[in-house]
Amino acid sequence: MGDKFNGYRRIDGSVGVRNHIAVIPSVFCSAKVAERIAYQVPGSVYFRHPVGCSQVGEDLEVTAKTLIQIGKNPNFAGVVVVGLGCERFSPYELADGISTSKKMLETVVIQKEGDSLAAIQQGVKYAREMQRIASRQQREEADVSELMIGLNCGGSDMTSGLIANPALGIASDMIVGQGGSSILSEITELIGTEHILSRRAINEQVAKEIEEILRLTEQKLERQTRESSNVKRTHLISTGNYDGGLSSVVEKSLGSMKKSGNALFSGTIKYGDRPTTKGLLLLDSPGHDGEVTTGQVAAGAQIVVFPTGRGTPTGFPGVPVIKVTGNPRTYETMKENIDINAGEVLLGRKTMQQMGEEIYQEILRVASGELAKAEILGHDEQFCVTRLP
Repeated sequence: MGDKFNGYRRIDGSVGVRNHIAVIPSVFCSAKVAERIAYQVPGSVYFRHPVGCSQVGEDLEVTAKTLIQIGKNPNFAGVVVVGLGCERFSPYELADGISTSKKMLETVVIQKEGDSLAAIQQGVKYAREMQRIASRQQREEADVSELMIGLNCGGSDMTSGLIANPALGIASDMIVGQGGSSILSEITELIGTEHILSRRAINEQVAKEIEEILRLTEQKLERQTRESSNVKRTHLISTGNYDGGLSSVVEKSLGSMKKSGNALFSGTIKYGDRPTTKGLLLLDSPGHDGEVTTGQVAAGAQIVVFPTGRGTPTGFPGVPVIKVTGNPRTYETMKENIDINAGEVLLGRKTMQQMGEEIYQEILRVASGELAKAEILGHDEQFCVTRLP
C-alpha cells in the first residue's frame, strides 16, 4: 500500500486535486467572453490564448489536441467551451473531444447567441449550475499512484542544479516508486544529456525515442541560431542564468535533468497527447516555461513542481504550481511567491534526502487541498499552447 492523498474522484476514474470549472475559448476571438464568464462564477478559471484560427496542418492539430486535453484534466469538474462560430477549430469539435471524460460540459457560441453580452449571460448560467453541483462533491482518499506531477524550472541559477533540482528528483522517485507518474520536459535544456537519459530507458524503444527527441531539438536549435541576424539571440540560456552563476547550456542541462531523479523512463509523450503508461515520462516540448507546463497539464498532470534559483511568481489556471528554490537569498526576498526553501541544504541545516522528503510531503498536502502560493496570489501566466514553425 502506498501513501494517500484526498482528491476528487471523476466519472472516468481519474482523480483531481482541485474542483474548478474551466472556461475554455476555442479561438482567441472568444477569449474575452470566456474571461468575463469565469470572473462572474467563483471557483472558475479561464484559458486565454491567441490560437484556434488561421492555422493549418500539424500546427492546428497540436492546438486542438492541447485544448481538448486541458479540458479533460481531472482538476476540472466541468467545462464551458466558448466559441465564436466561424473559427477553424470548431467549438463543437473541442467539446466533443472533452466529452469522452464524461464530466459536466456545455458549449456557448457567440454568433449563435447573438452577441457577446448574450453569450456571457448564457455561459454564466451554465458555469453557475456546474459550480453548484461540483460544490457537493467531497474529497476522498486516493493512492499516490493516482498522482501525476510535472517537473518544470525557470529562472535557474547555480543552486538549481546543485540543490533544488536533485531534491525534487528525490520526491519524483518517491512518487514513481509508488506507481505514480512524473513528467520531465524542457528539451532545449536537456541538450547534451541524451546519452545519460537514454541509459535510463526501460527498454531499447524508449531509449531510441529519447535520443530522437533530443536530436531533432538540437537540429532545430542549430538552424535557428545559424539563421539569426542578431548574435545576442543565439544564446541558449538567458542572461539571468549567467548572472546566477551558470556557465553554459551544458551545465544547465546537467542540472535540469536532476529533476527526474534516478527512476527509469517508461515512455515519451508528444505535445498535446496523454501518456499510455505510468511512471517517469519525457514530454517533447520547447523550454518555454508556459509551453512546458501547458503540455504537462494536457498530459494529465494535476500538480507542477517548479524549482527557481532567481525566483518567479508565475502559476497555471486550475493547477497548483509549487515553487522551490535552492537559493536562501531568493527565498528571503520572494517569500510570498516561493513555497519551499531548499536553501536549507546549502546552509547545512538539512540533508538532500530530508529536503526531497519535505518536497514530497508538500506535494501530498497540496494534492489534498493546501493552496500553493501562486494560487493564493492568483497567478495564471503559464498557460501557453506551443506553436509549430
